[in-house]
Amino acid sequence: MLGKNAKVEFLKNVPLFAGCTKKELRELAARTDEIDLRDGYVLMREGRLGREFIVLVEGTAAVTKNGEKLAELEAGDWVGEIALLTNVPRTATVTATSPIRVLVITDRSFRRLVETMPSIALKVLASVGDRLARDAKS
Repeated sequence: MLGKNAKVEFLKNVPLFAGCTKKELRELAARTDEIDLRDGYVLMREGRLGREFIVLVEGTAAVTKNGEKLAELEAGDWVGEIALLTNVPRTATVTATSPIRVLVITDRSFRRLVETMPSIALKVLASVGDRLARDAKS
């Protein structure tokens, strides 16, 4: 299990949070839960409402849409950031392809964080915008 300082260091290297200050990362780390999941576990299902954001700490997961594989995720990759910002259904299914360890933050915890520290929302929005722009080009 990651301690608080290790969570901060790990989150600092996740591109979604790259622009965050040490204080923002500490607050974010305090609101994350670390969970171990089995191979084959479905982290999110296409078309269902999302309520959490997930960062892979260890292991791998497959991203599929309409049954077609889109990507393979590994440590440091993340999914579900749109759920932190909107109430739209999941755009893909994500399934563990090995035993995995993840950090999870719920939409409710993220909103509470944003209420006390609005600057983090702007940084996350900028990162999401960058990712959407990259995805649109590919």
